[in-house]
Amino acid sequence: MILTRRVLACGLLWLPLLLRAQDASDNWWSIHFQATSIGQHHGSFPALYSGANSLPSHPESRVSLTATAFLAAHFGRWQFVVNPEDAGGEGFGGVTGIAGFTNGEIPRVAKATPTLYLARGFVSYCVPLATETEHVDDGPNQVGGPQPVRRLTITAGKFGLTDFFDSNTYSHDPRGQFINWAIMYNGAWDYPADTRGYTVGVVAELTMRQWSLRAANTLMSTVANGPVLDTRIAQNRGNVVEWEGRYSPAGEAGALRVLAFANTFAGGTFRQAMLANGLTDLAATRRNGTLKYGFGLNLEQAITHDLGVFARYGWADGKTEAWEFTQIDRSLSGGVSMGGARWRRAADHVGLAAVRNYLSGDQRSFLAAGGLGFLIGDGRLSYRPESIVEAYYAWQPAKIFTLTFDYQHVSNPAYNRDRGPVSVYSLRLHVAR
Repeated sequence: MILTRRVLACGLLWLPLLLRAQDASDNWWSIHFQATSIGQHHGSFPALYSGANSLPSHPESRVSLTATAFLAAHFGRWQFVVNPEDAGGEGFGGVTGIAGFTNGEIPRVAKATPTLYLARGFVSYCVPLATETEHVDDGPNQVGGPQPVRRLTITAGKFGLTDFFDSNTYSHDPRGQFINWAIMYNGAWDYPADTRGYTVGVVAELTMRQWSLRAANTLMSTVANGPVLDTRIAQNRGNVVEWEGRYSPAGEAGALRVLAFANTFAGGTFRQAMLANGLTDLAATRRNGTLKYGFGLNLEQAITHDLGVFARYGWADGKTEAWEFTQIDRSLSGGVSMGGARWRRAADHVGLAAVRNYLSGDQRSFLAAGGLGFLIGDGRLSYRPESIVEAYYAWQPAKIFTLTFDYQHVSNPAYNRDRGPVSVYSLRLHVAR
């Protein structure tokens, strides 16, 4: 309760300024705010054994909270963005024990007390490639107004790579949509980020009428899922490229995105970590310039104006350890999202999705021998793919307020058929302006 009051108080300090902000979409500035709290509970579940990174088999109740101010200013072709953010809370087991973790709003930080930090601070420059323009609505980190239909945009500074890549209309925002890590994003994409999900780098995006091409070069963490970014870019860096094609079969919008990544970092290799005496030592194999690569497919398609489907497939090489996001080598997910107009609740929406996560043979052997990653490791492993189903209903009683009821069923948590299944119940409160 003390944690909740502190974060809400921080958010309320910003609200008077934001509520006085103009709603006009053609200002040279933009101010928005969000606050999200997610409370989660899981009961006891069967477990034949537990290890250092196992999900606790006893009941747990946890809460996460974030409050963010989205400040943006537009001067000619330049746009400047700053996001002060306050976050706190805890995840189940210190955010361990499930590869597709159940709360997309919780980072693996060492303390639960609210902390104020700079989430984003970047500048963008737009190069028009034609005179034709389109209108962009005012929104978080976006000043409303006209922008070229064909353009090249260069962005540099601190940001989240998922701000630009792996987007999906129906599953990309844990503050308003699905909250499971492996459903909201491509779980096999080990995207560069510090512990809180942000990095520093450069993004270039070429936008045409029906397609876009974007690429980025960013910093990696110095240690797995660590808070400090590695500035040794000659050896360690994250590279990602994505092509997006947009189309409208039968007049309904759809998109296909193809992503590829190649990260170099100070990581280790599973096969080399398997010692002759049956033990494991991943730390001894860590070398600067270790390569991890993979790709992802991302599909979305509207069926009607308030009904849409999505699917993702992710693949990573599986030879080297996960460094930034989570321990998933293959991931296949899909789902449906529907608005509430059919039951006269147009602002409400409901979602249902499922994901199946897999490990490579090298990582299976490593975990079975008692190895630990930064997120999972039960001391033993009776392998089976991790399967998760998530369903939610988002109720919007007022324009700025949404209350979401969410349920997740996790089979074989951390790929272990000797543990689980476990049911997770969530309640999300979201305020946005």
